Amino acid sequence: MGNRADEYGTDVEIYRKALTPTIHADTPTGAPEQLLDLLDQLGLARQEVRTAGPLYTWHVVPEHLDAEEQKRLASRAIPALLMAGYKVNCTPEVFDEAAYQQAVYEIRSGQTRPVTQSPATPAAPAHPAPTRHTP
Repeated sequence: MGNRADEYGTDVEIYRKALTPTIHADTPTGAPEQLLDLLDQLGLARQEVRTAGPLYTWHVVPEHLDAEEQKRLASRAIPALLMAGYKVNCTPEVFDEAAYQQAVYEIRSGQTRPVTQSPATPAAPAHPAPTRHTP
């Protein structure tokens, strides 16, 4: 059982799971609790599967939200993750430019407090989207 974060070497991979309306935020196997807690704080719902081996953890955007609000929530989480030093990828089909820019504006203007926690190993912004949007 693998995930995109393990496959791509990122801290968070945000994408719509194939053939479902669910937006996932995958983290690497054994991701630090700080990262998982941050995703919780940003409004994503933690999911876990316990196996005989590792514990698999990922987050999803709450499914009770409509499709556009799900995209906004996922996109608004990206600036806080980047400010905390995490490497994030988001597929274009999930990315909402206006929601991302609003979150960046709020962080810069002090309307929301940027997260000051650091991951265990700081990482540079990832490729492709939203690298061009890094605050």
